[in-house]
Amino acid sequence: MAKYIYQHKQWPDFHWDTSVISTVLASVRFKQGRLIGQMENLGFQLQKEATLMAMTEEVIKSSEIEGEILDVSQVRSSIARQMGIDVAGIVPSDRRVDGVVEMMIDATQNFNQALTDERLFGWHALLFPIGRSGSRKIEVGNWRNNPKEDPMQVISGAMGREQVHFQAPDSIYVSAEMEAFIHWFNEELKLDSLLKAAIAHLWFVTIHPFEDGNGRIARTIADMQLTRSDQSAYRFYSMSSQIRLERNSYYAILEETQKGDLDITKWVLWFLACLDRALDGSSVLLNKVLSKAKFWERFRLVSMNDRQSHMINMMLDGFEGKLTTTKWAKMTKTSADTALRDIQDLINKNVLVKVGESKKGASYEVRVEE
Repeated sequence: MAKYIYQHKQWPDFHWDTSVISTVLASVRFKQGRLIGQMENLGFQLQKEATLMAMTEEVIKSSEIEGEILDVSQVRSSIARQMGIDVAGIVPSDRRVDGVVEMMIDATQNFNQALTDERLFGWHALLFPIGRSGSRKIEVGNWRNNPKEDPMQVISGAMGREQVHFQAPDSIYVSAEMEAFIHWFNEELKLDSLLKAAIAHLWFVTIHPFEDGNGRIARTIADMQLTRSDQSAYRFYSMSSQIRLERNSYYAILEETQKGDLDITKWVLWFLACLDRALDGSSVLLNKVLSKAKFWERFRLVSMNDRQSHMINMMLDGFEGKLTTTKWAKMTKTSADTALRDIQDLINKNVLVKVGESKKGASYEVRVEE
């Protein structure tokens, strides 16, 4: 009796219940079209700002799903630099951040280019620029090819009480499995593009072709296919942000599907429902974009230094917690006196407002439009 989906003789001949999926698919398609129409009315500059926000969220949250926390300012700055978007508050970014960003940009901005093994090897090398996953040395830019390390398993739990959630195909099969996947992905099929995104995600992560980074690359491939579906390099929503919110159910449905047969109806329904909620979340992004645009229009004649512009942008993008002088100094790498002068200058210019005192000092907010 087969234990994992790829061990069935008909693999990878997936099938699903069209009668169950069709209504959900039509609803998501309608919402997708409506969103694209709304965003196209924003104008060129605001579309770029929305893309910057959505891609920043996508990179940050896809890494968070795997337990890796990236610096938001670095990610935002790296995207802006690599895409030529002129924004305030640019900061330096490290190789790791630049690599993850470059992978996402290649997938979404060059979405109509064919997927190849060399392209995937390049993405993998960008994820692990020093050839290590944490302290562990890994094979970078190549498929898994070490039979001594088989079986590759996804495990949780303490030593002696481990739980195996999934076991990938042995490495000797990976090259042939990926050849079949890549051929399918590049082939023109009479298959809805959103459905293809769901299948691509599942298929790739089930092969698990790399030593590490499979989840992030699977989500990048899905994003590439979603961009093809949108037929626009502008990004207005983040699938990974929604997956991050639903991480437990994401791993649960993957495990259930990978331990099941080739009927992937449940996985497709979950993926489409998650995408539907991600599209709903785009309204928050749209409000942020419009609010930022109105803010900078109001204060277009107000002079600010780079530190001030950077911090204001962070606050407009959704600063977590309360902004204090101490946080300002730490985040801008300046002294407390300099931070206080920056803040007081913006208060005098009606950009910031003082909102209260605590044992740790006053906190500040961007002044709401009157």
